[in-house]
Amino acid sequence: MRFSSLIHAVTAAVAAPAVLAGTTGRAGQPSLKFGCGAPDPTTEQLSMAASLAAQEARRPQRTTNINVDVYFHVIASSTSLEDGYLTDKMLSDQFTVLEETFAPSGFTFTLKNTTFTLNTTWASDGDEFAMKKALRQGSYKTLNIYFLKDLNGYFGYCYFPDNVTYGSEDFWYDGCSILYTTVPGGSETNYNLGYTVTHEVGHWFGLYHTFQGGCEGDGDYVFDTPAQDSPTSGCPVGRDSCPELEGLDPITNFMDYSYDTCYDNFTTGQAARAYSFWKEYRADATKGKTDDSDATPAPL
Repeated sequence: MRFSSLIHAVTAAVAAPAVLAGTTGRAGQPSLKFGCGAPDPTTEQLSMAASLAAQEARRPQRTTNINVDVYFHVIASSTSLEDGYLTDKMLSDQFTVLEETFAPSGFTFTLKNTTFTLNTTWASDGDEFAMKKALRQGSYKTLNIYFLKDLNGYFGYCYFPDNVTYGSEDFWYDGCSILYTTVPGGSETNYNLGYTVTHEVGHWFGLYHTFQGGCEGDGDYVFDTPAQDSPTSGCPVGRDSCPELEGLDPITNFMDYSYDTCYDNFTTGQAARAYSFWKEYRADATKGKTDDSDATPAPL
């Protein structure tokens, strides 16, 4: 793990009521305890997944790793842990989880910087666009992760890769918002080993939930994730929500809704899909380029 200098920043701490995610940003309303707020894939995105699945079936698997630059952004309402602030150890442990969970799939990460911002509105997921416009760094191939005090029922949400141009709303919205209590050492019962970041970054790479599409159709469009009718809760070994189809529910897969203690894998097919989406949408470093010094908050 490599930490560069930590940039501490304070923006105006505006006292404002919590705003439901989706009224000022892109995520929908949470409907399940796990609270993943990633949007449903569009018709066009599902069509691309089907096309990539066909390509993956015809070509040999890749042999090279992909390295992704990462920026962490901690947004809290004060420097107290209870108000959303995170310690260096928590952030270090979270980055280690990110590295370890994606390494078998051929993805590595370089943590370029971590910023700390105090802003009451942003810490409660209010005005998502303004927050990301001020803090986002890098190009469309750069992963920005925002740790917030409150996501109004979510544990996290992230946006799928797509055709994006610099300066568009979709470019600025890109990235993952994470509830700070889900990091290693956090207080979220059953979900505090850091795998919420892994799950949401899976979406950033283009992966759908394992229960996408239920028991009908093409599901998540990945050949080696068994069909699954509904999200998992807990870690029910032997669960089979699509008994007429082959395979038990993939309850240990990072793209389900299981407890953190239950997770342990991405499949070979998911790794291939993440690579396909990367090559299709994010590999071009010039797409949506920003200078890394853009919008750097003033030092505390």
